[in-house]
Amino acid sequence: MARRRGDLELTAVLEAALTRELVAAWRHINDAYFRSALTAPTLELVPTRTTLGRWQVETRTIEISRALVVEQPWSAVVEVLKHEMAHQYVHEVLGEASQSPHGRAFRDACSRLGVDARAAGMPAAEGGLEAMAAEERVVERIARLLALAESPNRHEAEAAMAAAQRLMLRHNLDAVRAQAARDYGFAHLGRPSGRVGEHERLVAMILGKHFFVEGIWIPVYRPLEGKRGSVLEICGTRANLAIAEYVHAFLHQTAERLWRAHRRAAGIESDRERRTYLAGVMTGFAERLVRQDAKSRSEGLVWVKDGDLTGYFRRRHPHVRHVRHTGRQRTDAWARGREAGRSIVLHRPVSAPPSSRGRLLTAKS
Repeated sequence: MARRRGDLELTAVLEAALTRELVAAWRHINDAYFRSALTAPTLELVPTRTTLGRWQVETRTIEISRALVVEQPWSAVVEVLKHEMAHQYVHEVLGEASQSPHGRAFRDACSRLGVDARAAGMPAAEGGLEAMAAEERVVERIARLLALAESPNRHEAEAAMAAAQRLMLRHNLDAVRAQAARDYGFAHLGRPSGRVGEHERLVAMILGKHFFVEGIWIPVYRPLEGKRGSVLEICGTRANLAIAEYVHAFLHQTAERLWRAHRRAAGIESDRERRTYLAGVMTGFAERLVRQDAKSRSEGLVWVKDGDLTGYFRRRHPHVRHVRHTGRQRTDAWARGREAGRSIVLHRPVSAPPSSRGRLLTAKS
């Protein structure tokens, strides 16, 4: 029998597979975050929309909303599961029962373990109103500069893009030098994929090296398909996350447009070399950014890695495994893509609607 939410459904077979994935996720989180201190509870999918998840002390049950699992990304499900496991930790390991559910003991445990402590249990932008307003002002200034990069005059466009990147650099340098408290969060970019291509890994590298975020490919589960995949998670401040999200979308859309133009111009009938060409595009754009970084260094603007962000990243991902990947064959398609990538100019940001939950920039279609 299928359980339906809108146009989505979860069959009995898929629900059984989903439950196994939730159990596996619980075990992984227990090992990675809680040092195997927790004893396995009962995990139950419940037909409610009033709560995303709940730790039931009396029955030792973690309840997860079925609607959450069906309608939200797997990454959101994992965050809710972490949140409820933190409640379990406070009750069963710390033995704290006198405070409110989201009291000091719970917040301290979440902070130490890198778990979202908000009552909703869902990832969202952090920071007070004043900090958020300051971040938004920076993003707006950068957006205005990138808008100038639409100029048909190539020199003006390139100067505007370079100015936007220098503004980002100055903003981050000023915050670090002032030792200002910075609120970090995370975002997941793109759709989960069963296979991560070289061009996608190159975009992740570009964001981490040039746009003040930390990135990692994390495993996810697709409940409606019963399949595993990977998605890119980035960590950073509200402003840096918004800009990195825009750059991610812009680069993928631009690279695909360049590939279509290359196909037409070269009379290519298939997409056999598409991924190779896209990898070339990202390589060329990365080389361009390296040259711009060299110019910033010549002006005395040198970025040193943000230690506070590194700490936040390590709390979220205490056990990181580095894997080396070989690139695709460097064919003529790769060389053509690399040449095109060296000419890319970031531009055309627009304000996102309020429902975007913190996405301040997005690419035009």
